Amino acid sequence: MTVMGCIADDFTGATDLAGLLARSGARVNLRIGIPEGAPSETADFEVIALKCRTEPVAKAVAETRAALAWLKQTGAARFFWKYCSTFDSTAQGNIGPVAEALMADLGASQTIYCPAFPENGRSIFMGNLFVGEQPLAESPMKDHPLTPMRDSNLMRLLGSQVTRPVGLANRLVVDRGVAALQARLTALAAEGVAHVVVDAVSDADLTIIAQACADMVLMTGGSAVAMPLPAIYREMGLLGAQAAEDAHIKAPEGGALVLSGSCSAMTRAQVAAYLKQADGYRLDPLELAEAGAGPAMDWLRGKPVGAPKIIYATADPSSVAAAQDRLGVARAGKLVEDALAELAQVARDAGVRRFVVAGGETSGAVTKSLGVGKLSIGREIAPGVPWTYTRSGGHDIALTLKSGNFGAETFFADALEMLS
Repeated sequence: MTVMGCIADDFTGATDLAGLLARSGARVNLRIGIPEGAPSETADFEVIALKCRTEPVAKAVAETRAALAWLKQTGAARFFWKYCSTFDSTAQGNIGPVAEALMADLGASQTIYCPAFPENGRSIFMGNLFVGEQPLAESPMKDHPLTPMRDSNLMRLLGSQVTRPVGLANRLVVDRGVAALQARLTALAAEGVAHVVVDAVSDADLTIIAQACADMVLMTGGSAVAMPLPAIYREMGLLGAQAAEDAHIKAPEGGALVLSGSCSAMTRAQVAAYLKQADGYRLDPLELAEAGAGPAMDWLRGKPVGAPKIIYATADPSSVAAAQDRLGVARAGKLVEDALAELAQVARDAGVRRFVVAGGETSGAVTKSLGVGKLSIGREIAPGVPWTYTRSGGHDIALTLKSGNFGAETFFADALEMLS
């Protein structure tokens, strides 16, 4: 029986969550989109990857409710709503509206919000989210092309998205331990507070939070606050023995390709680093609007399948803004996503079997294009970024889906080196 059912708002976030849960030896299934039919071959943790982070609120709510309905059939009694560690959202949603819909379907009167990921430099103090030493609103996330984050205060961000009161369990409470945090949550519930932001600045804080909230019917947050849960559930007798590491998975032979749509500061540095050792082709939304993806396909077909290569739309904020001004935000993004999705199919059919994909929207487009339904989780390349393995078009492929800001500058080379 499944112990926890998880829903992620994008594909990179889903692999991030699945990878951290699998660290503990828990059995994890990662499913792309809402599965069809009744659950079968279920695992301790079932993770459903959706592509709803920037969908209209009503559509995001409908998709996540459908995912929850499927997860309920696995026998899970606890559920997790996973979103980005930088709380990527707008004033309208989708984090808060989805959480309220899930709470209503589960009969939950309260849940927590904790996107902290200290291992990757995300921390929350007095309700404010930090990226490294920068407040969120002063970090490169302020220029995100789809969800520019212009406020660091999670209570204000969340308050504009939900209909019920928002409260805080601050770092001083968390530092006093599990009982103190549980008492704070109880006191807030008595005041009618349904949505509680919880501070965390270290992995030890995350363990306290997970222990205090392990029996909640619904938790929400980034992947890191879920990481302690397998060990906690094992101590509670809800999980069996730790699974052996899946060391028998062999990386498929074939060429490699990096596809990058993310425009985050870290991905820009990663693209620049990889271009020093690989051939590259830059996708420009304005050129795609004129000529389509044909020129990029011709470039890709002209390269030896075994040669290192990268196709990227990654650009600086001013270039992104200029394209959005000309084409509109939605069209500029869709042109890039559609092109990268088509190029992934062309590459697979030409013999590429190892794909490194950067960016949440890009990962969603590429994974759907390759017809992926279920992924096996392999080793982590960087915290929250594992290799995964699946079938596509009758071929075994290796696929890593990287959130824009994750990984070191050498991530692309590091990922492919790990497979060799």
